[in-house]
Amino acid sequence: MIMKLFKKIPAGMMMVPLLLGAVLNTFFPQLLQIGSLTTAAFSNAGAATAMGLQLFCLGSRLQIKDMPKVLKRGGLLLFSKFAIGAALGIAVGKIFGMAGIFGLTTLSIISAVTNSNGSIYLSLMKEYGDEADAAAMALLALNDGPFFTMVALGASGMANIPVVALVATVIPILLGMILGNLDKEFQKFVDPACDILMPFVGLTLGAGINLTNVIKGGPQGIILGLATIFIGGPFIVLCDRLIGKRPGYAAWGVATTAGNAVAVPAAVALIDASWAPYVGVATTQVAAATVFTAVLVPFITGWWAKKAGCPQAPLEGQDFSRELVLSGKSRIAVTGETSR
Repeated sequence: MIMKLFKKIPAGMMMVPLLLGAVLNTFFPQLLQIGSLTTAAFSNAGAATAMGLQLFCLGSRLQIKDMPKVLKRGGLLLFSKFAIGAALGIAVGKIFGMAGIFGLTTLSIISAVTNSNGSIYLSLMKEYGDEADAAAMALLALNDGPFFTMVALGASGMANIPVVALVATVIPILLGMILGNLDKEFQKFVDPACDILMPFVGLTLGAGINLTNVIKGGPQGIILGLATIFIGGPFIVLCDRLIGKRPGYAAWGVATTAGNAVAVPAAVALIDASWAPYVGVATTQVAAATVFTAVLVPFITGWWAKKAGCPQAPLEGQDFSRELVLSGKSRIAVTGETSR
């Protein structure tokens, strides 16, 4: 019964636990803070651990011989997502300053638009994509948190970000990749954990969201979510179709704001105190965008996958089985579409 419910909802393995965690944290926070193993496993305190483990397991899927094709697919999504978020946020910052425009701070724009919810992406790719799409999540996980927000702010000269803070973000992926390439049996052993950890990542991320803050984010939070989807999304789809020669369903899958992005403003302010006055406002706005995009993007992705085609529902003339890779574990497609 529970699994049927998850499967009926787009990205349900991620979304249902995330919303449950948000509800518990908003109305019954004491249940998650009783201490010991309960707090460690199910509260937001466990989010970083759950995500780190998931990234480690996903990293083990990145086989060196397959990297060119995974980089081509995931790298394009990663770069285009970062490019539109950084361009939008830096432009606002340079023209209007840290305070931003229309009540939207520069920090909230860059935090929201450059970050994508990797767990929602992975869940959607399990439903509409193939194994190559899923493997790309290990790369896309780089923008699920403060990494690219710090890169954008640092490169623009609007913040002072140390290199160590950036390196620490990718270590779990690199360790998983190294061990997965050294020992294929180890890779097979940890591979199922990628899916098993998904609802736990969703629950712990949701446990860090207070729905009252989503309301406090108000119109600005909704505008931020709309910008993430309808400014960022079409740009990523355009890159995916024109450069990657893909249908675009995966591009819509990254048009979200990561749950971890809620903590990004505070993380940036810890490294560069000049942003501290904007943390409170940015956090509530990003929280609103997180929930808004998490609810809307799965439905948009599902609609687009049926309209433009995907491996699970190809249109007439599409061929998703011409190029078969990924360690021989499964015969899957990594090319886009044939001419129609």
